[in-house]
Amino acid sequence: MVKVRTEDLLKNFNLTLVAGKDGVHRELFSSDIHRPGIEMTGYFDYYPKERLQLIGKTEMSYFLDLTEENKKDRMEQLCTDVTPVIVISRDMEIPDVILETADEAGVPVLHSPRQTTRVISRLTNYLEGKFAPFTAIHGVLVDIYGVGVLLTGQSGVGKSETALELVKRGHRLIADDSVEIYQEDYDRLIGNSPPLIEHLLEIRGLGIINVMTLFGAGAVRPYKKISMIINLELWDESKQYDRLGLDEESMKIMDVSLPKSTIPVRPGRNLAVIIEVAAMNFRLKKMGVNAAEEFSERLTKMIDQESDTE
Repeated sequence: MVKVRTEDLLKNFNLTLVAGKDGVHRELFSSDIHRPGIEMTGYFDYYPKERLQLIGKTEMSYFLDLTEENKKDRMEQLCTDVTPVIVISRDMEIPDVILETADEAGVPVLHSPRQTTRVISRLTNYLEGKFAPFTAIHGVLVDIYGVGVLLTGQSGVGKSETALELVKRGHRLIADDSVEIYQEDYDRLIGNSPPLIEHLLEIRGLGIINVMTLFGAGAVRPYKKISMIINLELWDESKQYDRLGLDEESMKIMDVSLPKSTIPVRPGRNLAVIIEVAAMNFRLKKMGVNAAEEFSERLTKMIDQESDTE
């Protein structure tokens, strides 16, 4: 389980700790950010105290109009024992009552010079990346013409050897053997390599090779959006493989369904070239060009014409 603490926000963003230094080790458990506007009026029945609290110009303007007694009361209720952090944006001057109450409760207060919307956007993106659903899949992830292609298949089928040939042809390796996958948003999967095997390829009979050392920094990428899956399997004479490309398979990883193609492997087939073409064909389909459908329509028209002449 990924842990995100208030001190991580200090390290990664242009934020200044102004109060509550005893609470910098407090942990965040959600990517949700709350702006305590209704709480400033005194209504705390549904206060999400476990979230990051962000005070912008609207909340601060209302707070400054309160009596000193109400200011103290609101801050005491805002600063609970589970509140991870309070962020104040726009480089606004912070009243002493906020600083004193936060120090007493051990709730860190961070000051940002940025506009409120910018702060929300950057913090949300960071936290969603940290708390994104995660899984790991046995396979190889390669960037081919800008398309993230995940190669899957049983051990020994030739995934790593194919990835090596693709790298030699100018494409980029992201991960070999184990691909860590994070779900960003509802339809986006990002793949990367575990740190231990980053930039490495295992070639049977040769051993471990460092792709970046051999081919340069342009042959690797740290992460890539996964766009399609290609499953490599040993040629099965009893199986009927798709010859037109009209049958579209898909594979679901977490909550995202990705297009999947199955390529049979046997001597004489140049897998690297086939996979390159599959990636280019995927891009064409995204642009509205589907060769299989065009052929099917052409064939249907020809059959109809022959039927009319009879």
